[in-house]
Amino acid sequence: MAETCAAIEDVLVEAGREHELILVDDPAKLAAVAKSTVEKAQARNGVVVMGGGDGSINTVAQAVLGSGCPFGILPQGTFNLFARAHGIPLDTAEATRILLGNKAEAVDIGLVNDQVFLVNASLGMYPQVLQDRETWKAKYGRNRVVAFLAGILTLLQQHRQVHMTTLEKDGKPGHIRTPTLFVCINDYQLRETGILTDEESLAPGRMMAVTVRPLSAMGLLWLMICGTLGKLGEAENIVSFEFEDLSITRAGNFSTRTVRVAADGELFWLSLPLEFRISPQPLYLLKPDTASIAISESSISKAA
Repeated sequence: MAETCAAIEDVLVEAGREHELILVDDPAKLAAVAKSTVEKAQARNGVVVMGGGDGSINTVAQAVLGSGCPFGILPQGTFNLFARAHGIPLDTAEATRILLGNKAEAVDIGLVNDQVFLVNASLGMYPQVLQDRETWKAKYGRNRVVAFLAGILTLLQQHRQVHMTTLEKDGKPGHIRTPTLFVCINDYQLRETGILTDEESLAPGRMMAVTVRPLSAMGLLWLMICGTLGKLGEAENIVSFEFEDLSITRAGNFSTRTVRVAADGELFWLSLPLEFRISPQPLYLLKPDTASIAISESSISKAA
């Protein structure tokens, strides 16, 4: 942590930028700190920056959305899917320099009811996977191997829980029977798992829903392996579709009124119906200039 703070300070001091570095040791206090930080940024015509993983960035983005403040991120998590999707480097010093020399770009983000998600949101088995994964990480450390093993254990224990969902997609009613419903707004993750090819991307204003047909524990385990290998789109028991608006009117048993939802790895209890949609207000994200990146890549190709 000290090394990370020093890298940020060095870049900002060298650039002569006024700044305030706030360390949050208790995750339970992050939302309150984010709210006060946004208020300070508004008063000073400043920028709000968050250093952390996708879940922590989500919490701060919730406070930033609609404030008019530009938002910067310094990826410090396990997967950093939001940063990767927008070309933000994982090196702290490089990511900090991006905050200095680039304009904020409007970025679509997802909402489930009023809860922000920058990468994905889900219900059914996947939130249980995340909860078990956090328990394992607390015991054995935060890394991808631990996350993968925790997922395997959850699938073996929870595979008989079948999730019943009544939905309305883009105004058309439907029904699915699935262990989990996964909604993604992040092209990078969809490509990494093989739902999209390297040449494909989501259309502006649209998201992707991914469901799984009811399977045995071994069948679910195989799908997990396919996702890790980037072959999930080829699996016959995966059903995916794009949408603009998705409404979940019933989930689980008939008496259910609230549903556990995972948004960017954080768990929430939300009331039915669940409304998935693109936020009418974009997030103004400080990110690399895509035109400059394209020119650089072209120059590299010619030199090669």
